[in-house]
Amino acid sequence: MLLKHWITDALESMLPPETAAPLVTPLLILAIAVISVAAYFLCIRILTPLTHFLTRKTKNDWDDDILDAGAMRAFSQLAPALLLSWLLPEAFNSHERGVEIFERLTDVYIVYAVIHLVTRLMGNTVDAFEKRDMGSRHNLTVIEGALKLIIIIVGFIISLSILFDKKPTMVLTGFGASAAVLMLVFQDTIKGFVAGVQLTLNNMLKKGDWIVCDKAGANGEVQQIKLTTVKVRNWDNSIVTIHPYTLISDSFRNYENMREVGARRVARSIYIDFNSVRFLEKEEIARLLEEGFISEHELKHAAGEVNLSLFRKYLIRYLTKHPDIIRKHPDNAVFLMVRELAPTANGLPLELYFFTRITAWAAYERFQSDVFDHVYACVGKFGLRMYQSPSGYDLIHRQPAT
Repeated sequence: MLLKHWITDALESMLPPETAAPLVTPLLILAIAVISVAAYFLCIRILTPLTHFLTRKTKNDWDDDILDAGAMRAFSQLAPALLLSWLLPEAFNSHERGVEIFERLTDVYIVYAVIHLVTRLMGNTVDAFEKRDMGSRHNLTVIEGALKLIIIIVGFIISLSILFDKKPTMVLTGFGASAAVLMLVFQDTIKGFVAGVQLTLNNMLKKGDWIVCDKAGANGEVQQIKLTTVKVRNWDNSIVTIHPYTLISDSFRNYENMREVGARRVARSIYIDFNSVRFLEKEEIARLLEEGFISEHELKHAAGEVNLSLFRKYLIRYLTKHPDIIRKHPDNAVFLMVRELAPTANGLPLELYFFTRITAWAAYERFQSDVFDHVYACVGKFGLRMYQSPSGYDLIHRQPAT
């Protein structure tokens, strides 16, 4: 080995042979370590600017995202690994056991360097997809986490087989004996892995979805999906982390389809006082016709119409003509109706059931309030009263019977 000869000649030129001989091996190891570290930084200094120069020359920017500085640092780790694998055995050629130990250690380091490089390139690829909004739909981060876990486990098994000079199958057999303990220790990771795969394959969840999970206290947009956690930013800007298994074992609501379809449901009821439901007189019907609340073709006869029936017809006409309410949809997933529900002790529920194209939360609430403000204002026009439980104010100011 040329390096060993140089160190030996240098020491013998300065020290007596009996003093120089014991120092050769320590200095050789130190020199190999310095050369390996220098090789790592030299690769970074050369590869990073060279790769950056070449990727800038290409038309697309995929290679810029994948072959970034972090990937070049991971690739540069192979240089000291290969140098150590080549030079260290020469340093211990007179010690067979030492050569064997250092060969195994350097092989393990090479396995680590390869795993680091592969996982880094994998992460950069997923980031590149998400940067272009191409990966969120298929939850590539979950797939990335699962593949990384598999690669790390395979690398760990290979490393153990190298260290103990055993076949990987024998290492797996040893793990099989302690499978129960491993499953107990890694049960959260295993559950998260299985749940993440189910969420991905069934397209149940992706980044940016609006979900509601009552058990976890989540009501907001999904910010991040990992192998063992789903991060949700609630509308109050708080952050909730949910285990993926929770979303599989319990129910959660995903409003993303509502956004994609562009139709959000409104289903609210007002309660009509039973005592106010009655037949209208001719004069009342004429007033409603004059004010435009009913039309001629909605009347069966001039008198004897039930005010609640006319009110329902008016509400249907009002909702049908509203520009923000959907009457027809290609998916046939929308309905528009005003219906009476089963009577209750609090009055007769009159439900307005329709869909609006307004899906943003604040705008939706504002629109819904405007619609029902109009409904509340029109109830009295038909001689109807809304049911309201009496308050203390009503009892105090109730007029005495005459």
